[in-house]
Amino acid sequence: MSSRIIRADFPALAQLIHGQPLVYLDNAATTQKPRSVLDAMQRYYLEDNANVHRAAHTLAARATDAMESARARVAGLISSPAADQIVFTRGTTESINMVASGLSHRLHSRDRILVTALEHHSNFVPWQQCALRTGAHLDVVTVTPGGEIDLDDFRNKLCQETRIVAFAHVSNALGTVHPVHELVTTVRARSDALVLVDGAQAILHLPVDVQALDVDFYAFSGHKLFGPTGTGVLYGKRAGLEMLRPSQFGGEMIEHVTLDSSTFNTLPYRFEAGTPNIAGAVGLGAAVDYITGLERDSLLRQEESLIDDTICALTAMNGIRLIGTPTQRLGVVSFLVEGSSPHDVGTLLDQQGIAVRTGHHCAMPLMQSLGIGGTVRASFSLYNDQTDVERFVQAMHKTLTFL
Repeated sequence: MSSRIIRADFPALAQLIHGQPLVYLDNAATTQKPRSVLDAMQRYYLEDNANVHRAAHTLAARATDAMESARARVAGLISSPAADQIVFTRGTTESINMVASGLSHRLHSRDRILVTALEHHSNFVPWQQCALRTGAHLDVVTVTPGGEIDLDDFRNKLCQETRIVAFAHVSNALGTVHPVHELVTTVRARSDALVLVDGAQAILHLPVDVQALDVDFYAFSGHKLFGPTGTGVLYGKRAGLEMLRPSQFGGEMIEHVTLDSSTFNTLPYRFEAGTPNIAGAVGLGAAVDYITGLERDSLLRQEESLIDDTICALTAMNGIRLIGTPTQRLGVVSFLVEGSSPHDVGTLLDQQGIAVRTGHHCAMPLMQSLGIGGTVRASFSLYNDQTDVERFVQAMHKTLTFL
């Protein structure tokens, strides 16, 4: 199966932008949606629209079955040992905030939190704010010139007082693939810290087995997985989830309420207050079905080839500076044009039908570490093909003549 075949499943990719066929290279921000996902969500609203759980009528039963079936499929995707260890959220950001807020009661001024300078703000600011609330110390691992975690600095800053370690599986800004297994093994040998991994950029591009990785928490978003926006997942080991205090109250998360006190529901519902995004969960389940039906290994090899071709082409252009030279890269090529702002480059590419992202990519600490304000980022997915690379390279040559 080739990317040219599957791109027909994505209606948005067929449109013209400024009179040119769309080349969509902003997949690290969000992926396009296949028709099967859109159809599943529409079918829910047309036929099964009802609130989940508790009601006795048929529509509610169908809605509940659809949502819990989606939960089970997500569990299967990441090899979670049980579906009740899958919490539905609005996205990676909410998932990480849920953990940071839910663990605050366990932290004291003598404790330490370890993050890296490569993190998206969603996996940096929640821990920064958690440290400010609790008095815990925030340790930040430095970045190598090539855009990787400095493993020596990671080992030096990890200590017995470290209670939480948080890092991305893959950097959204540079595409750096972090050695999760090595990092987790190091943590287990040196401390009792809980490990949270931001899997937003990895979930579509890598096989994820949370049990093999031995992480305490793994977070990702549906919209980077061909699913709908406003959907996300927090996986947790059962012991880790049971440590968390809920941060939202009411509705589904309640077990029993009196005038004086309340008790909370079992996992995962104690973390799903209020009416959930049922249609979103249905869409996420359909997205999981879609990607598990693909020849993903073959498509990922094609994607890696496209990235290699893009890097080779950019390296051959005068005035182009690639940002980040990680040993292992997934999905992303970041670069600068000498003497030009990323925004100007992105605007000129857009006029030629090429969609890229420009700016700091919600990774300001990383940009500060690298001594730059931002980059132009071309990011790929399974539906991109060689024609996209050729169009992008042609557009870059033309862009350079205007700058």
